[in-house]
Amino acid sequence: MSDSATDCGDCTEPRTALSEAEVEALVRGICFKTGPPRTLGVEVEWLVHELRTPQLPVTPERLEAAYAALRAVPLRSALTVEPGGQLELSSPPAASLTEVIGTLSADLDTVRTALTGHGLGLVGLGHDPWHSPRRFLHEPRYDAMEACFDRTGTGPAGRAMMCTSASVQVCLDAGHEEPGPLGHGRRWWLAHQLGAVLVAAFANSPLVGDEPTGWLSTRQLRWTEIGAGRAGAPPLTGDPRTAWARHVLDSPVMCIRRDGRDWEVPDSMTFREWTRSGSPRPPTREDLDYHLTTLFPPVRPRGHIELRMIDAQPGEDGWIVPVAVTTALFDDPEAAETAYRAVKPLAERSLGLPAPHNPLWLDAARTGLADPELHEVAVACFAAAIEALPRIGAEETVVDAVAAYAERYVNRGRCPADELLDRQYGKELST
Repeated sequence: MSDSATDCGDCTEPRTALSEAEVEALVRGICFKTGPPRTLGVEVEWLVHELRTPQLPVTPERLEAAYAALRAVPLRSALTVEPGGQLELSSPPAASLTEVIGTLSADLDTVRTALTGHGLGLVGLGHDPWHSPRRFLHEPRYDAMEACFDRTGTGPAGRAMMCTSASVQVCLDAGHEEPGPLGHGRRWWLAHQLGAVLVAAFANSPLVGDEPTGWLSTRQLRWTEIGAGRAGAPPLTGDPRTAWARHVLDSPVMCIRRDGRDWEVPDSMTFREWTRSGSPRPPTREDLDYHLTTLFPPVRPRGHIELRMIDAQPGEDGWIVPVAVTTALFDDPEAAETAYRAVKPLAERSLGLPAPHNPLWLDAARTGLADPELHEVAVACFAAAIEALPRIGAEETVVDAVAAYAERYVNRGRCPADELLDRQYGKELST
């Protein structure tokens, strides 16, 4: 989920209340920090399973013992635990693709070694194919989140999102203020169109309860099911800053934090309504900051832009390929222009509806690269990325990994989910 937050300290103590205009001005000021793209960040989530037999459940006691040991291990990346016990590593901002890959790879080696001593391993899947959602963390934030999902009728999807999903998230600088291939407006638009291609090319979650769901990215389906107010993007019309600020104001408040008491879960109250009513207490800057962490669109502006639509990938180093492809297509001007031209025809399929609640994104999650148009665009984008990677300083091993992925999956109109289904159907035929 990549949305850890500390509990409220003195939330019941009144601080300066925010007006509606102040909220909009604050959000506009912090959502896009423009300038030349220079840094890159990556957040990788993993399911944690029995090392030899991942189908077996891991007890909370074993997880806690392993995580206690991990807390004593020196890492450059930030290590956090997700509500269902998934592990996440978040890299520090890096000056290059090579740097971020080196940092995360070293930290992952350290984490794997520590977990092996407890008989546990990391599994790269977008959605747990064997186990039902079970909350490992019991904290006010997640209690309130679960209550919010239950109140809105999205409880099953919300629990799956919290407890049985994992992703690769790529964080890119917002881009130049001025128009052009690396301008922030172009990058914002590109992220929402190319995002569907990334969903399709890296879909890796076709099973739940060891049975096919009918979707190649069930993880993306679950995000869609928790609702547009919580996990949807704003419209792609007009100025991105204005659109996001209005979306923040018109999104539902998940919870009102209380010090030493259960947090209140309001019934269908937007942040705009909260600022106008001032009830049960006026919202503060701290409430706004927290509200921003409870919105989960597929592309989230946090000064930089955070791409959240990629399923966790198979293999120890599988996460490197989506990171490399995404970085190349956004940060190399020539590749960015190629990607923009390639995805432009896809925009019509969104029917003007925000991601991921539009036909383009739903088709990407359901059928992956079996969709002819998504397949054609993915082939063009991967070719552009392979050409661009040496220009942005990628090592030969990274270029080779992307080329191998393209040959194994993309050029053939496939994704990792297809191989999981091949094995699943092969198992069924052999029984």
